[in-house]
Amino acid sequence: MENFTLRKRLLSFKFAFNGIRLLFTQPNACIHACVAAIVILCGWWLGLEPWEWVAVAICIGAVLMAEAFNSAIEAIADKVSPDYDPLIGNAKDLAAGAVLLMVFGAVAAGLVIFLPKFVALF
Repeated sequence: MENFTLRKRLLSFKFAFNGIRLLFTQPNACIHACVAAIVILCGWWLGLEPWEWVAVAICIGAVLMAEAFNSAIEAIADKVSPDYDPLIGNAKDLAAGAVLLMVFGAVAAGLVIFLPKFVALF
């Protein structure tokens, strides 16, 4: 087992924060972040309950995590196979589909949380 040092652990955070920075160079991640900001502002305006904030935070984190995995898979796939390969194409499509499924789940949770609050306003 590799020696545990505080310096190595802190360095791992540096790499992780670099990964987050790289994530937000991806156009779709920027779209997700903008939508997340709108959701947060709406939640603040509507006065979400603590449990609702927890659900919103988990959904936002899960969508961004899915987008990060998708971007990582795409980067590796493009490096391994710069030319078109149907199996690589399937892997990239599956990763993109995983993001879309998570977005559908987040939208469903958002409707459960936000729709009654918006309906009550009108």
